[in-house]
Amino acid sequence: MNIERRHFIALFGSLFATSSAKQVFGQAPQFVEPVHRVAAVPSVEPTPAPSHAHPLDRALEIARSGLSGCRENVTDYTALLVKRERVDGTLGQHEFMEAKVRNRKVSGGQLIQPLSVYLNFVKPTSVKGREVIYVENRNDGNIVAHEGGFKGKFLPTVTIPATGMLAMRGQRYPMTEIGVENLIEKLIERGTRARQEPDVQCEFRKNARVKDRVCTVLQVTSPTKVEGLDFHQAQVFIDDALNLPVRYIAYDWPTREGAPLEVIEEYNYLDLKINVGLTDADFDPYNKQYGFYS
Repeated sequence: MNIERRHFIALFGSLFATSSAKQVFGQAPQFVEPVHRVAAVPSVEPTPAPSHAHPLDRALEIARSGLSGCRENVTDYTALLVKRERVDGTLGQHEFMEAKVRNRKVSGGQLIQPLSVYLNFVKPTSVKGREVIYVENRNDGNIVAHEGGFKGKFLPTVTIPATGMLAMRGQRYPMTEIGVENLIEKLIERGTRARQEPDVQCEFRKNARVKDRVCTVLQVTSPTKVEGLDFHQAQVFIDDALNLPVRYIAYDWPTREGAPLEVIEEYNYLDLKINVGLTDADFDPYNKQYGFYS
């Protein structure tokens, strides 16, 4: 390996790294307000449920209905994905990505449409212009990626394992687990686990908004920290019209009584538009509208 190649790999190791933590949510040019301000939550509505039912039963029913609807009715979508994650004890700043996604489709046991993802990073400046593509069962399971900005002019496009060390650096989850459908599956998995705890609390809030979308908020609180539970409190904002989650934020247990809750992870799918007719060209790194090989 020559010096230039070693230098590139060292730089590329930071391609998926999360930047140092910031408490202020920077605004992209097209936004009027930051996400955490527009997602205001009104007064609490107690969860209506029979006395013998667990508080999470209604939430799991909603999630399973949303997953079924997503699998049956959503072929593809575009969104502005805004995420923030705590990795190795450090909370990164919000990252903004223009996302195109085609959902995985299976018929008769055969894969007829692979999970396909294209991301274009638009903020912060340190990652602006970065592009990443992943298509299930293509490129030997690798992702195709290139840097943006000044570095992108000199560093070549590369393919690396989606779950490899470089791709996972600074990430909580691999790119293979991105998307609304995968988010719903994780919510069901975590809700099912939380249901095993007798003191878990669940409440619903109506008429919340994420930007211009009216949502119902499901809030789950686990007072007791036990092995296997991933969060102390989690909020899921479900778009009332689409019946899909558009915002998820989870908090860790407080370090002391009365201490503010610290974010573990946060994902927002803003301006979600479903069934827009994405094609193979949208997930082709040789697309002339992209910068992979320009």
